[in-house]
Amino acid sequence: MDRWNEDGDGNRGGACSTQSAVDTTSAPGPAQSCQDAVDRTVDTKPLVAVGLMSGTSMDGIDAALLTTDGERVLHFGGVATYPYAEAFRTRLRALLGSAPGTEADDVVRELTVLHAAAVERLLTAVGVDAAAVDVVGFHGHTVLHRPERRLTRQMGDGQALADLLGIPVVADFRSADVAAGGHGAPLASLFHAAMAWSVMKPVAVLNIGGVANVTWIGDAPDGGDLVMAFDTGPGNALVDDWVRRMSGRRWDERGRLARGGRVRDDLVTAWLGDPYFRAPPPKSLDRNTYAAVLDAVVGLSAEDGAATLTAFTVRAVAQGQAFLPVPPSRWLICGGGRLNGTMMAMLADALPAPVEPVEAAGWDGDALEAQAFAFLAVRSVKGLPLSLPSTTGVPAPTRGGVMHRPGGVAAAGAGLR
Repeated sequence: MDRWNEDGDGNRGGACSTQSAVDTTSAPGPAQSCQDAVDRTVDTKPLVAVGLMSGTSMDGIDAALLTTDGERVLHFGGVATYPYAEAFRTRLRALLGSAPGTEADDVVRELTVLHAAAVERLLTAVGVDAAAVDVVGFHGHTVLHRPERRLTRQMGDGQALADLLGIPVVADFRSADVAAGGHGAPLASLFHAAMAWSVMKPVAVLNIGGVANVTWIGDAPDGGDLVMAFDTGPGNALVDDWVRRMSGRRWDERGRLARGGRVRDDLVTAWLGDPYFRAPPPKSLDRNTYAAVLDAVVGLSAEDGAATLTAFTVRAVAQGQAFLPVPPSRWLICGGGRLNGTMMAMLADALPAPVEPVEAAGWDGDALEAQAFAFLAVRSVKGLPLSLPSTTGVPAPTRGGVMHRPGGVAAAGAGLR
């Protein structure tokens, strides 16, 4: 398997759900039900999984342990974070948007070794032997996402990770969706729906990482969940890049810089005129899609630039409300954005429903993305879809992921045996 997980073929159809599945015979609507088409022949045995996430913020690796049958989360284990050294982060940042090359191969090897270390750190911390883990979900690090060209690249060597850990690894989660005509993102939507089983609906789960994306979850008439998802716009990436440029710091901690600034409304209004924000979902973005707006804030103070870029993220979310089937009764915020007090205050002002961090629902906001890829790895093992027409725009519920067995051969759609 190419260590740059680019494009790929996958199997489509089958079941999809948090508690069930999508009716694959009906045309996709604005949101799809997760109830009627469950494949009752799928093995319901719970599996222990580790999920790994290297987010677009490039802070480091999040690792999370959980037990799931691919439809429900039955038990949460521990979580661990493995920060990247600044030198490695710089090398990784330099590859964003790039094609494979010698330097990339070196980074892939180091990235994979660091992910192995993150798994080992997690298992040591919680006292779990590697032999007790059924599968590892390895997202890798996204360096390029161009779904309109059917192109997505996540750096990482799934086979090498399986060999290092002695544990089966599922990697390359996005390629089958993109190859089938979907956006390959957002992918955490079915996990969000599984987590929201006890939350009053409709609810919106807003993940603010480098890119911001929303999962809308409602009650379906058949008793399941309606799910819809899309990228609303930039997340923290622009603010992070601005703060790095102006101060050398990695982010606007707690939103203190933006809090002291004045928003340039004319700039935000102009940026929101981009056709992306008028296009209906499903839709997705690359981390650097709007990198050019940084040139427009040159000449502003550090505070005004941070405030203006933060407002861009927030107002893109507010504008995206128009695409939701019905207004959510609550917004649950995850990702690094939930720790930005200024961003959270702006969201509270811009959205008509209560805005809360996911911790208010009893979720772990630091572990959620890693947990999602543990969940998706188990769904991949069981042959369950990872994406729906209403979450990525793929033509039909689509399976994904490539299984790598220690000392073995990569295979799409394969189980553990």
